[in-house]
Amino acid sequence: MTSADSHDPADTTTGVRLQKVMAAAGVASRRVCEDLIAAGRVTVNGVMVREPGTRIDPETDRVTVDGTAVQLDTTRRYYMLNKPTGIVSTMRDERDRPDLRRFTDALEDRVYNVGRLDTDTSGLLVLTNDGELAHVLAHPSFGVEKTYIAKVEGRLEPRTLTTLKKGFDLDDGFIQADRAKIISAQSDSTHSMIELTLHSGRNRIVRRMLDAVGHPVVELVRRQFGPLHLGTLRSGQVRELTKVELGHLLTVSRAQNRED
Repeated sequence: MTSADSHDPADTTTGVRLQKVMAAAGVASRRVCEDLIAAGRVTVNGVMVREPGTRIDPETDRVTVDGTAVQLDTTRRYYMLNKPTGIVSTMRDERDRPDLRRFTDALEDRVYNVGRLDTDTSGLLVLTNDGELAHVLAHPSFGVEKTYIAKVEGRLEPRTLTTLKKGFDLDDGFIQADRAKIISAQSDSTHSMIELTLHSGRNRIVRRMLDAVGHPVVELVRRQFGPLHLGTLRSGQVRELTKVELGHLLTVSRAQNRED
C-alpha cells in the first residue's frame, strides 16, 4: 500500500485544503471547486469526498473530478509534437543528425520524449518531464494504443485486414493489430491507405507488419497516442496539452498502473 492509498480523505487536520489544491491545479475557481466537492463529483484516492474542508497531501494523494484524473503537481509539463520525417527521436543524437532539440530548446522546461518514432515516420510524439507517466505510456507491457495512417504499395484487400487482425509471427514473436481498416485505394492499384491501431511498442512494428503482408510502407504517420489525437497540429509544431487532454492521459496512466 502506498502513502497515497493510506491517506484518509476525511482527515481535516493535516495537509492542504482540497479546493485550494484543485484551484491551483487549474480545475476551476475555489468556489466552483467547493461546489464540485459538495456535489460528490470529486474523489481522493478513489474515495468520494463531499466536505470542502478536506485536507490532502498534494505530493501523494490522487484526485479525480468526474472520473478524470487531475495533475496536482504544477511543475509537471506535457506537450504534443507533430514530428516531421527526417528527425531522430532523441534529445541528442550521437551521429549529429537532426534531433528533437530544435523543438524543445524554446520550451521553458526540460522535457523528454515518450517512446520513439523512427526517422522516416512522422506524427504525434509526447514530450514531458513526468517520468512516471512516460514509463507507463512507453512501456509495451502497459499496452497503450497507437493509431497510424500508412500509405502502402499495392491494392489492399479485405483478406489482408483479416490477416492483420488475426495476427501472425514475426522474427521477434507474434503480433496482431487491434483494429485495421482500408481508407482508400488508388484506382490504378499502385497504392492504398490503411489505418492501423495496435498497442505494441516494438521497433518499426507497423512497417514490419505491412511488409510481412506484402504491402511495404511508402509513408507513415502516427495520428493517435492513447487518448491524444494529432488533430490539426501542423508538422514541426509543438503545443502544450489542454487540461482535458491531460486529464484523459493521466486517467489512462493511473488505470494502467493499477492493473500492473
